[in-house]
Amino acid sequence: MSNFEAIVPALAKALEKRGYVELTPVQKAVLELGQADALVSAQTGSGKTVAFGLALAPTLLDGAERFSHAAAPLALAIAPTRELALQVTRELEWLYEPTGAAIASCVGGMDMRTERRVLERGAHIVVGTPGRLRDHITRNSLDMSELKAVVLDEADEMLDLGFREDLEFILDAAPAERRTLMFSATVPRAIAALAKGYQRDAVRISASGEEKQHLDIEYRALSVAQPDRENAIINVLRYYEAKNALVFCNTRAAVNHLTARFNNRNFSVVALSGELSQNERSHALQAMRDGRAKVCIATDVAARGIDLPNLELVIHADLPTNPETLLHRSGRTGRAGRKGVSALIVPNSARRRTERLLQSAGLAATWASPPSADDVLRRDDERILADPVFSEPVKEEERCFINALLEQHGPEQVAAAFVRLCRSSRSAPEDLLDVAPFTPSGDKFARRDEAPSRRDDFGDSVWFSLSVGRRQNAEPRWLIPMLCRTGGISKREIGAIKMQPEETFVQIAADWADRFLQAIGPDRKLQNNIAMKRLDGTPDLSRAGYQEPRPDKKPHRGKRTFDQNAPKFEKRTPSADQRAAAFEAKPWAGKSAKANFEKTGPAKNKKSKKRPA
Repeated sequence: MSNFEAIVPALAKALEKRGYVELTPVQKAVLELGQADALVSAQTGSGKTVAFGLALAPTLLDGAERFSHAAAPLALAIAPTRELALQVTRELEWLYEPTGAAIASCVGGMDMRTERRVLERGAHIVVGTPGRLRDHITRNSLDMSELKAVVLDEADEMLDLGFREDLEFILDAAPAERRTLMFSATVPRAIAALAKGYQRDAVRISASGEEKQHLDIEYRALSVAQPDRENAIINVLRYYEAKNALVFCNTRAAVNHLTARFNNRNFSVVALSGELSQNERSHALQAMRDGRAKVCIATDVAARGIDLPNLELVIHADLPTNPETLLHRSGRTGRAGRKGVSALIVPNSARRRTERLLQSAGLAATWASPPSADDVLRRDDERILADPVFSEPVKEEERCFINALLEQHGPEQVAAAFVRLCRSSRSAPEDLLDVAPFTPSGDKFARRDEAPSRRDDFGDSVWFSLSVGRRQNAEPRWLIPMLCRTGGISKREIGAIKMQPEETFVQIAADWADRFLQAIGPDRKLQNNIAMKRLDGTPDLSRAGYQEPRPDKKPHRGKRTFDQNAPKFEKRTPSADQRAAAFEAKPWAGKSAKANFEKTGPAKNKKSKKRPA
């Protein structure tokens, strides 16, 4: 108990009962606050909820061992999402259990009348989302008069979600003489301004060691061909067979699509997205916790703040849009000393972008290919051999039937039946296109998927013909992305491009040619119905239609040069006879023009206002 000496005794008992041996850096830091306000920057998975629970205890208990009868709330904890608010409620319930604290939750999506009745019975601590808390304050069902402390959990996320007005309303309604604790992953200008307006002499805490929070997470960047993204996810799930896995998508549509496909592949899967009701989301998370489901497919907003104790694997089906999202997603695993894996599914066209994303997040990832079908099957065999069922002794009630099985079928047939039963319960792995693992450049300023500027040393290659050329406005700037996207290659595998009026020849690295054809498909059609065929050798560029650059062609850009000896142009005025001949040659010029010439003569300007006598 020496590690918990500074903690209120009742809470120390709860930590010991929960199996805590040592506090995290942020939990140790808040114990030194006393009664001061605090602005704490701490990342997901650093133990923030327990930290502010420990920080609040001296203020709320005021030296007592247990709370007295619950009346008006003493503390308010505000979280950005329903899932996070309910998670905070669960954490505070076990932490404050020895104190007899009554803890109520007020979150959007729940029955407001039920929440009102709970508040009327009395609560020491209220946890809720900004919008619902504001509703209760407006309807006078949440009494703020006795409030001693307010906690803003993930304050940066609440501002990003547009809750500034609600937060300011709640803080303005709270007593001026209160403690305000703000927890935020980052402290941008908006958070600093909020802290300055609603905190008094706040202690700034940057949890030491928070940069080590991801040491228990193994980051893997898996290079895949574009058509194999979903197949790669299936193989990753099969290879690791995690107790719980979380697959992140960027859109609701992607969540629904992957959920339907994985259900068809016999994965026990649930979905989390903003279109689900609170009841549906709660059931999905409960299915993950009690083992009825093993895979959760979610968007970033829906997964904000969720805590799954057995989460061993995070898969980024769609790449995160920024380093903060990458850290937040990955932080769902590798918690409380447990190991975890964060796998990024990286199409060839996004390898440079992924490299920059990892560098910006300060993470080192292992670049590799996703598990192949053979890798998955080998892993299955290893799991069968390591199954603890083989170490259990034979029971007497089993022996008679075992002998009958061996006598009737023989040991080899019985073992074969056992292996088939084990394998039939698992989804078959997918056969993936071979993609060479990406080698990071280490240059944080490298341009995205840049191709070498020179192709003289391109190496062995295969030529392909495309049924589009200059007359169809074909240009490398849209041909190259189309080839990469459809053929599952990058710019590095594309060599020379030779344009002709009705045809284009493209050079592809020889070791990628077969995989390129396989990705295109048997119909050999690209986007916009462009036909493609493989050539046996080098295309004949000497035939009519192919235009070599003209050596005497003027450069498109550059300095203009002048020949001092070149003849100079002189301004020439046509004679009267020449002008008359021109009018005779152009009858469409009209009679008026000719008449004007005859009247004014060569010395008169046709624009002159003076008419001849």
